[in-house]
Amino acid sequence: MADQKAHFPEYVANIGIEVHVQLTTKSKIFCSCANIPGQEANQNICHICTGQPGSLPVLNKKVVDCAIMAGLATNCSINKHNSFARKHYFYPDLPKNYQITQSDEPICSNGYIPIKLEDGSIKKIRLIRIHMEEDAGKSIHTGITNESLIDFNRTGTPLLEVVSHPDISNSYEAREYLKALHAIVTYLGISTGNMEEGAFRADTNISVRKKDCPTLGTKIELKNINSFKYIADAIDYEFDRQISVLVSGGHLTLETRLWDSKEKKSYVMRSKEEAADYRYFLDPDLPLLDIDDAWISSIKRQLPELPQEKFNRLIKEKGISQYEASILIEDRELANFFEEATKYSSSKQIINWILRDLLGYIKEQKTSLLQCKVTPIKLAAIVDMLEKGTINGPAAKELFLMVAQEGGQPAELVKAKGLEQVDSLDELEKIIKDILAQNPQEVERYKAGTEKLFGFFVGQAMAKTKGKGNPKLINELLKKHLA
Repeated sequence: MADQKAHFPEYVANIGIEVHVQLTTKSKIFCSCANIPGQEANQNICHICTGQPGSLPVLNKKVVDCAIMAGLATNCSINKHNSFARKHYFYPDLPKNYQITQSDEPICSNGYIPIKLEDGSIKKIRLIRIHMEEDAGKSIHTGITNESLIDFNRTGTPLLEVVSHPDISNSYEAREYLKALHAIVTYLGISTGNMEEGAFRADTNISVRKKDCPTLGTKIELKNINSFKYIADAIDYEFDRQISVLVSGGHLTLETRLWDSKEKKSYVMRSKEEAADYRYFLDPDLPLLDIDDAWISSIKRQLPELPQEKFNRLIKEKGISQYEASILIEDRELANFFEEATKYSSSKQIINWILRDLLGYIKEQKTSLLQCKVTPIKLAAIVDMLEKGTINGPAAKELFLMVAQEGGQPAELVKAKGLEQVDSLDELEKIIKDILAQNPQEVERYKAGTEKLFGFFVGQAMAKTKGKGNPKLINELLKKHLA
């Protein structure tokens, strides 16, 4: 599709995002059933989360703690007077035919999340609210028998819904906002943030309008997209599609669309000509929830270092660049790995090995940082041996792969595999003299001005030392004998 931003610069997008964050509490929000994803179907259920007549919900205090923590971390006001409502709609995996949620009195409101724009400036994405609610179950559709099965394990799983204002202008900002929010909830330890498992689900609302139009355009919802990249792709596509409809004289209708990541197109899921009437009313089974200053202060004291705070500290204390720090803080485990490695080595090369070799290996092997056998102390040992000259660059790469694949202690592997660098001046000088004697034509061509042959001689020397020669000494000796 043509780039409508370039062809129609008078159009702008307004994007708001609703994110459902699945909390990692031990039990569900209104009952004592275990809150464990991935269990056998209908294993962790009871009369409360399946909506049996006469059952009464009891609020899990830990869910409130998580909500307060999320609110404080996103600059929200914590509302001291809270209530729960019933949101009515029919769906097979919603056993009560209503969802317990917060309506007029959400626990958090009027916050913001700062994001860094492409020009380096900071933009605050305002939050309308964060509220607590329960999740629905899961429908499983079988193509073979054409049946639909219901798994109620997820029913009653505690959620926080984070709703932003339509302050986001493009796919870049949307991606940065989602990455920032994702980092916050994972740093707080209140959610795994696993998008593939549905622990961090984003519904994106996008509309377009002319810059001089004071009212927002028709809102189109993009639903159930499970990666930051796909959300960005879908926004770009939808921005172009909506402008194409408008400039061709058509009109947009309120609807929900799904994203096909293979075809890179959105398609209609359902029409929403009128807003749904959920018939909210106060849940009579749950008492009003009052939160005092002491409760808020207690949670504030438990707040860990947040992503932006870690970003600033790593740059100041560790001397890394903003780019390097921005990659680290996206993954709390990766940032912790870096800090742990720097306890064992002061080398400035630690960050390069983490961002280049460690992340590259994890991506290539499709594994995780926790499963990788290269620990912070082992990586520090490899880098220090390289800097001290115990091993050279190629040997360090070989050693890294051995540790990653097989485990073991780096120092022991260096001795067992004979990876020590050849540093003997006499030995290297003899090798250099032999190479030059065996290649007189190349020597004459080099001296006549074909300087690229220097690399040929280096390669020959490294081959003679089986890749273990000291590159610095080899270069110095070659320059000496070729002069």
